[in-house]
Amino acid sequence: QVQLVESGGGLVQAGGSLRLSCVASGRTFNTMGWFRQAPGKEREFVAAMSSGGSSNYANSVKGRFTISRDSAKNTVYLQMNSLKPEDTAVYSCAARQGLWIPAWSHWEYWGQGTQVTVSS
Repeated sequence: QVQLVESGGGLVQAGGSLRLSCVASGRTFNTMGWFRQAPGKEREFVAAMSSGGSSNYANSVKGRFTISRDSAKNTVYLQMNSLKPEDTAVYSCAARQGLWIPAWSHWEYWGQGTQVTVSS
């Protein structure tokens, strides 16, 4: 059974940092990434990384967020720096066997989500 389990969310002041982790079990994936959904908004792509190490970022987080993977631990991380109130959302880990694609509907596996709240 495939499971993705996130951790690391919380409350932080604007300008602060958080690190999210997502441990996958049951299989390995070519692409792992993060999406987020703020109240009343559509789910949006944040960042993704392939097993080969290539990464993609949403324009809104480039230069502030960094995605990384530890293949031995089957884990993906999201280091979030210089956080802004508009980063407040539920962040979900996702995985797919194919190449990166920004549309969330094409990702097969999902974690339960972790809340990130950035206060001003």
